[in-house]
Amino acid sequence: MATIKDIAKDTGFSVTTVSRALNGYSDVNEETRAIIRASAQKLQYSPNMLAQSLVTKKSKTIGLLVSDLKRESVKDNFVFDVLCGVSEYVATIDYEMILISTTTSKQRNKTFGQVVSERNLDGVVIQGLKKDDPYLTEAVASQLPTVLIDIPIENDSTGYVTSDQEDSVKTAIKYLSRLGHRKIAFMNGHKQAYVSGIRFKAYQDALSEIGIDYDEKLLCYGDFEEEKAYQTALNFLLTTQNVSAIFCASDIMALGVLKAARELQIPVPRELSIIGFDNILLTRYVSPPLSTVAQNPFELGKAAATLVLEIINQTSTEHHQILHNELIVRESSGPRI
Repeated sequence: MATIKDIAKDTGFSVTTVSRALNGYSDVNEETRAIIRASAQKLQYSPNMLAQSLVTKKSKTIGLLVSDLKRESVKDNFVFDVLCGVSEYVATIDYEMILISTTTSKQRNKTFGQVVSERNLDGVVIQGLKKDDPYLTEAVASQLPTVLIDIPIENDSTGYVTSDQEDSVKTAIKYLSRLGHRKIAFMNGHKQAYVSGIRFKAYQDALSEIGIDYDEKLLCYGDFEEEKAYQTALNFLLTTQNVSAIFCASDIMALGVLKAARELQIPVPRELSIIGFDNILLTRYVSPPLSTVAQNPFELGKAAATLVLEIINQTSTEHHQILHNELIVRESSGPRI
């Protein structure tokens, strides 16, 4: 079985350099790292993970903790894409990833500290926790390197990655305004999501910037669920007059609004324009194809994994990253008639 010494002999680098390259240290340049990895593959080097963890005090394992995975969410590939982004990055630095699924009720049975210590994690990426979830408070207070997705909290051991939520919402609302829409409704998710508060404030700010008074009657909630959005939209569209556009804080909810409009025989976009948020796969295949704010959950996952490793290795003092979104205009939005 090949050893680090064999790789050092094969490449001409010192044992220390080989070890640091294989363990993902950032002070080894990429060219050197590539040479060493190629040699390791050629020599069929297989690291002894237990021995490494005893020496480095690291398990070389990070967790991806997600909340409220549901069978119905198969339409929403967001979590899967985040998982792929995390998985792809950790594979390049010889780390392992463990998926941990939780719910609010599960969090009352076992503490966050118990969950991570049982798995001997070096760090954790967290996606989908609510404001009042026990694990969120515990994770932020812990010393475990933690990266939150779409939850803007930062301290010495905690960072976050998100996309440009405010600018994205403003871009969508101002686009609808340019199309002639003045009565623009907003379907938000639920109040326990950080992004709900951020997107709601951006909606209000956008209206103010284009000279439209905010009307609380044009705000409704769909809980980030298609069926709830559908039921909410049915009632909203029947009882609210002259609404010509609805901006939804998720594509899943936008699909529910689209279903309600179809049932009420409201032509989209001739009488009602609809814009979603996320750019999930289904948005391009529904009829009419859905205009949406395109996030990149794969890149969010990759950025989160990169950042949590930087926190683990103490190679960065800036513990946040904001990715760019893009407004995708399709056939569900059009000029006000």
